[in-house]
Amino acid sequence: MGAGSKVSRIVKRDGRVVEFMPEKIAAAVDKALKAVGETEGEAVSVDLAREAKERVQRGFRGRTPTVEDVQDIVEKVLIEAGYVAAAKAYILYRQRHAELRDAKRFFGVADDLKLGVNAVKVLERRYLLKDESGRVVETPGEMFRRVATAVSAVEKKYDKGADLSAWEDRFYRFMTEFLFLPNSPTLMNAGTSLGQLSACFVIPVEDSIAGIFDAVKDMALIHQSGGGTGFSFSRLRPRGDVVRSTHGVASGPVSFMHVFDSATEVIKQGGRRRGANMGVLRVDHPDIIEFISAKEADGSLSNFNISVGVTEVFMRAVQEDERYPLINPRTGEMVKELRARDVFDLIATSAWRSGDPGIVFLDKINEANPTPLLGMIECTNPCGEMPLLPFESCNLGSINLSR
Repeated sequence: MGAGSKVSRIVKRDGRVVEFMPEKIAAAVDKALKAVGETEGEAVSVDLAREAKERVQRGFRGRTPTVEDVQDIVEKVLIEAGYVAAAKAYILYRQRHAELRDAKRFFGVADDLKLGVNAVKVLERRYLLKDESGRVVETPGEMFRRVATAVSAVEKKYDKGADLSAWEDRFYRFMTEFLFLPNSPTLMNAGTSLGQLSACFVIPVEDSIAGIFDAVKDMALIHQSGGGTGFSFSRLRPRGDVVRSTHGVASGPVSFMHVFDSATEVIKQGGRRRGANMGVLRVDHPDIIEFISAKEADGSLSNFNISVGVTEVFMRAVQEDERYPLINPRTGEMVKELRARDVFDLIATSAWRSGDPGIVFLDKINEANPTPLLGMIECTNPCGEMPLLPFESCNLGSINLSR
């Protein structure tokens, strides 16, 4: 800037030199006056802002002021004009924002979107990319750009002439203006070598040691990538049933659920966010009573939501106060009968005590199953809103309805 020239540039706190915009002074003065209920009209704001702008021009001829320099001048103008309360409000505003900037620096995040401290803390812990030493290597804005670039690239698959930059910019704007946010795995993994963008999966659990631990392995890999998992344990033989290969007896589905729960606990300690599971057992499984009460002990199955898969047969039996059969899934034979209302009362009591189990209406879900030839739906995602076939996934997102 040459000697005697007008101020046209300003130094931001991050060292960038940008265009000096005097209208921002007017906005700052107006906000300070309104914060303390000053009602003398717009003319006062205009006069005070004009005085502050003139002082900037007089005081920094030949030099480039910083943001702090300009804010100091605004404070002095307010005080000298007798608006002490407004000046105090402005000083406190600056102090709060300085504390916010210090907190964000503590997390090692360059906040280019002016987010709150809690948002920056969550982004640093879960979503922003880091190098091998654990140092954050992208800003929140760069994270959203990474996601927008990766997600928009799929448009070429359906339209060879698609303008990818336009789609990218549109999706980027939706996210940075918080009109829409995709699920966590998309924010974590889009544009990375992992590329796992789905929120939740339903994994089948077959009635064998190999099948059970294949499901545990799949669960661990999904949790490691930030996804959640749902399981139906209804195919597992009940506690006390025969195991012909070892001439032993089965321990039942609830015991194996604790294996899944323990594995989830280990994975979440080294992962980027807590793993989540849904466990479903049909109401006509012989171990249903044990399942219903499985979470009543403190800390039991803490990484699971559990739901009883109820059927039309069971609900009619509840309505008519009848008994209904329990079926061994290995043999398809009836083991015994229970009074349906007793079981329904136990579900309600346990849910009141521990928050679980919920209820999944299996027959009603399968009435609306769009692909019945692919199989029956037996389970949902961890939150329960997405019924899924085995190995299906769901991609979730949040729309800001207030905007």
